[in-house]
Amino acid sequence: MEDTAVRQASLRRTTKETDIALTLILDGDGSFIGTTGIGFLDHMLTLFAVHGGFTLQIEATGDLDVDTHHTVEDIGIVLGEAFKEALGDKKGIARYGHFYCPMDETLVRTVIDFSGRPYTVFDVEFTVPYLGTMEAEMVREFVYAFAVHSACNLHIGCLYGTNNHHKAEAVFKSWAHAVRQAVTRVNSTAVLSSKGVL
Repeated sequence: MEDTAVRQASLRRTTKETDIALTLILDGDGSFIGTTGIGFLDHMLTLFAVHGGFTLQIEATGDLDVDTHHTVEDIGIVLGEAFKEALGDKKGIARYGHFYCPMDETLVRTVIDFSGRPYTVFDVEFTVPYLGTMEAEMVREFVYAFAVHSACNLHIGCLYGTNNHHKAEAVFKSWAHAVRQAVTRVNSTAVLSSKGVL
């Protein structure tokens, strides 16, 4: 019998630096609602939601008067935790996903495994310090926070490219499509592991 349960999670994380409320629906309508307070990150998360087919709602406040680090990292943490909660025991999912995303002169590849063992390889170089008002190095930190807290093995690499905005867009688009493949239901009764558990 096919599992038709809604896969979703609603979480809130409050620290002295940030306050983040996030709702994720895995089998959603491809929409991003709310704001992170960082225009560039809102743009990237819109791409992530649209290309992954997720419904993603975020309301975040943080110490942006300092820089974007705490806000970006903490949103990555909460998003990762939401995926982990929404996937539950991971019965019936494809587990693995991969996608190549071309963006004009840029090509990015993402490969993901919701293995339960967090690991990140991020091979993308930015040649500018900022993307909008967000520090370019925070793309890596966001990816790392997501991988650790969703407990996935995530490899993202830019095979070639020169435009920094294109690189970032291709990262989030390829990542979204790879995640979409990995969380797709393929068997409602089994976990795709010889151990029987992920």
